[in-house]
Amino acid sequence: MVDDSDSEQVQKELDLVGSYFLELWRLKSKRASASSAKDVEMVNLGYEDEELGGEEEEEEEEESVPTELDTLNSSGGFSIVLPDKLSVQYPTVNLHGHDVGVVQANRPAPVKRLVYYFEIYVKNAGAKGYISIGFTTEGFNMRRQPGWEANSYGYHGDDGLLYRGQGKGEAFGPTYSTGDTVGGGINYGSQEFFFTNHSQHFKGVCNVLDARKNGQVVGKVEKDVKGRLYPTIAVHSQNEEVSVNFGKDPFLFDIKAYEAAQRAKQQTYIERISIPQTASYGIVRSYLQHYGYEDTLHVFDEASQSSVPPITGIHDNGFNEHGVYALKHRKILRKLIKDGQIDDAFGKLREWYPQIVQDDTSAICLMLYCQKFIELVRVGHLEEAVDYGRTHFEKFYSLKEYEDLVKDCAALLAYEEPKKSSVGYLLEESQLENVADAVNAIILWTNPEVKDHKSCLHSYLEKLLRQLTACFLEKRLLNGNQGEAFRLRRVLLAKNS
Repeated sequence: MVDDSDSEQVQKELDLVGSYFLELWRLKSKRASASSAKDVEMVNLGYEDEELGGEEEEEEEEESVPTELDTLNSSGGFSIVLPDKLSVQYPTVNLHGHDVGVVQANRPAPVKRLVYYFEIYVKNAGAKGYISIGFTTEGFNMRRQPGWEANSYGYHGDDGLLYRGQGKGEAFGPTYSTGDTVGGGINYGSQEFFFTNHSQHFKGVCNVLDARKNGQVVGKVEKDVKGRLYPTIAVHSQNEEVSVNFGKDPFLFDIKAYEAAQRAKQQTYIERISIPQTASYGIVRSYLQHYGYEDTLHVFDEASQSSVPPITGIHDNGFNEHGVYALKHRKILRKLIKDGQIDDAFGKLREWYPQIVQDDTSAICLMLYCQKFIELVRVGHLEEAVDYGRTHFEKFYSLKEYEDLVKDCAALLAYEEPKKSSVGYLLEESQLENVADAVNAIILWTNPEVKDHKSCLHSYLEKLLRQLTACFLEKRLLNGNQGEAFRLRRVLLAKNS
């Protein structure tokens, strides 16, 4: 006879596993709702549909970026921002060294990325060409050139010097004048500032070095400021006029190629790290085991026999054979769910693992009932879906933790084209995958050798990727929360391009 306390503990553990996958579903629902709201906003602004995409694995809100020059934080009449808010003039004769016309961008440079970059075009170098481009902090003295004050950096056009926090410059790059374009950027990966020059003179000098037609990085310097930085330009002699490009128009400098080169450097460093062939083999094999891909596992083993040395101590490599538990059952159930045959999946669970579905209001039962409802909507059997929903959803309406998800399912009936609605994500293959993964994890949990329900949620490969993500975030935190997070999709796209 099973003790009631043991039965309650079993159900508690089952619910913990099921709740994890419910939260994944809930997160998807929130993203879909936010995406739908963004679509409406973008359509109202006149953007095309192809601009509405986004990475599914993105967990951070999009950062605001500089779009124009700040017209409120003035330098006291020594600069005039023109009506386009992208051009600035020096209207008078400078009488003193502090009569500088400094203008910052309306927002600080975004930080949660690999690179930020902007450019300026010198329309008129004026009387002396005292123009500069750089980065300054909030509260910067707007009567001083960038680089002349602490926590600021500036590349100056009249002498080509770089100034960083003091009045004395250092040799850096060529001068620039009327008709030239220069750029300033932040490389958050290497924690450096870099500047580019596209002057005709500089191109002529660099022809012997096979300079790119889109200009050159003239130099870089260590970035030792952790706070927010504003793209900044300054003018300092009569009739100087400069326009700025924050990315609305194409840059002269090939910033995408620069980013690709930086990523290639990172990849080269990673590829120098030696990983035993048996370890990588074990990671892939454990993934196939974990998700019940039995046929692929057999093919993988056969293909590896001649190329991978035998693994004599699989436990020594951090892997175990728990993944082979109920492999055939998990394979069959995954296929049934992926094919939309939910009733058959229910039947197999009742036959093989009755403890999983004995509580009709459990998280896993909710997912299966909802998926059956979704499949009826998918094939257009709406009346049957209504009847099914009335029969099986009623018991969940009183459970607050499930209310939002049941409402999402029911909302499918409200749209003529549910795929295009805010709940259209329910009809995507990824929803079926989530249900199949939930069933798979709960079956793994029934293995008597499993000590912790968390070990059933992810394969070793996924745990490795999660650790990698955590390491990237920790590195970013050490750099003042600046830099990009790890994105598996981006890595895969880069590999395939």
